[in-house]
Order: sequence, then C-alpha cells, then structure tokens
Amino acid sequence: MDVPLRSIHVVAGVIVDARGRILLTRRTEGRDMAGLWEFPGGKREPGESSTDALIRELREELGIEVEVGGILIEVPQRYPDKRLRLEVRAIPRWKGAPRGREGQALTWVAPDRLTRYSMPPADLPVVAVLRQPDRYLVTPPPADADAWLQGLRAALAAGITRIQLRAPGVAPDVWSALAADAVALCRAAGAEVLVNRDIALAARLGAGVHLGSEQLATLDARPLPAGMPVGASCHTAEELAGAQALGCDFAVLGPLNPTASHPGEAGIGWERFAALREQVSLPLYAIGGLSPADIAHARAQGAQGIAAIRSLWPA
Repeated sequence: MDVPLRSIHVVAGVIVDARGRILLTRRTEGRDMAGLWEFPGGKREPGESSTDALIRELREELGIEVEVGGILIEVPQRYPDKRLRLEVRAIPRWKGAPRGREGQALTWVAPDRLTRYSMPPADLPVVAVLRQPDRYLVTPPPADADAWLQGLRAALAAGITRIQLRAPGVAPDVWSALAADAVALCRAAGAEVLVNRDIALAARLGAGVHLGSEQLATLDARPLPAGMPVGASCHTAEELAGAQALGCDFAVLGPLNPTASHPGEAGIGWERFAALREQVSLPLYAIGGLSPADIAHARAQGAQGIAAIRSLWPA
C-alpha cells in the first residue's frame, strides 16, 4: 500500500532593494537540499494565514518587518518524501537590515543573474516568473501576408514579448520569406521569437524553435545553442520530463479547455494541470481557450502564464 506523502505549505517573499536586486538565502547544513539558494520564507503553521506566516518567518529569519503584497505564483512540487506548495508573495515595502539570524548566508542578486544560483526545483518557476513574460502569443495562419504582418506589429505594440511563428499549410518557400520578415519585426521590437517546429529555419533566421510533442522523442540533445530559446508543446508527464531533460527553456501544457484549433480534443482542466506541474521544474504556459483574464488563476496553479492564439492576436 502506498503511504500518502506529507503535504507542506511554504510561503516565501520576493524582497527587492533600491538597486532592483532580489534577496536570496542559503539553506543551512542539516536541512534538506542544504547549500541551495532560495527565496526567504518558511512553513505556514495550522490556523495561520499566509500573510501572517510570511511576516513571522521573515521577522524570525531576517529580522525585518514586511508588508506582504499579492501572490506572484503558487508552485506545486512533488519531492520523494513530500508534496510541497510554494506560495510566493511580493514584498512591496520592508523595514530593517536583513541579516541571517539562523546562521544562513544572504546575497542580493540582479534579476538577470538569478539563473546562476543553484536552487530547489520549486524555486525555479519563481525565477522564470521574475524574468520571463506571462503571455506567449502563437500566431494564427497567415491567410494574407500583409494583414498578418500588420497583426504582428499590433501585437508587438500591445506589449507581447514572446511569440511563436506558426503557419500550418503554407508553402515552405513562402513561409521562409514571411518568417524572415516576422523575425526582423520581432527583433526590432525587442521581442523573443520562436519558429514552430522547423529547427533548420530557426537556426538560419537566428530565432528560437518551438518543438512539437512528437519531436521530443526524436532528439537526444538541445537543438539550438544556449541563448537561443527552445520551447515545447506537451500533453503528458512523459513529454514534460522529456522537454526538461532536453534542456527546453519552457513548455506549453494543455489544452486546458476544448478549442476551435483542436476540435474534439477534451481539455485537461486545472486540476490535471497542477498535478503535472508538480512533477517538473520547467516553466509552463497553460494553453487552450485562455485569455489574459486567466493569468492570475494560471499563476495560482503554478503556470508561468498563458499561451494563446485568438485572445492575444489583435482583432
């Protein structure tokens, strides 16, 4: 008989100094995952609210008084001996000089350097939330090239900064030229751009690539060098594990709901999404009938944000 894993609810805070650096603390010897860096916080006790727990923990651990802000992300994570829910809150204001009152080391880190620090799996999606966008646009088929490029310009002007170029059914030579124009537009706007499935085209254009789920099993190494983004579409735990092992920067998981682009395909729902989320530390976008109004709920299930076609493409 399987013994149920104990469940732990941890609340952590993102503390930012006047220089925009983020505070990390190092797990002390004798604790699980000793030596790894994490966002400061601790366990929520029975009957204690998340806000009260974080105020208490940061007072005890760092000697500071804090104002607790909104939820940035809640990460469900499964470990061999426990199931963890890491609730991460913004700390808009705080008083005092942080110090390691329990013997732990502290360091202030610029956001673009967070990935250099070894962290527990549950903290990695938090780093992604602080550094990566919460919206991932998947372009619709380009029925008319000029109108499609104009739609892309409008999406960039609206603040979209991560885009997957997708054109099912378009002739390869036509798509190659159109994709080159699209990559140039995205690059000029400072947006990150990925080409759907075509690794060779992505490399030729200097873009990232978004892998289909069936491609994951055919690759034994990351298809593009570090610095060129690699994403993947996933539907199962096995595909997520494959994407993580391959070194993908993020994955898209779904569909959450039935969609017009995948008629007849049942949605997995948020409960299943969260269950899959806890098995990997990879940043995950939820996809399938979602809009920007769903981002807060998606974050509460451990998602980086939402990926979408229609709700992110200008009408």
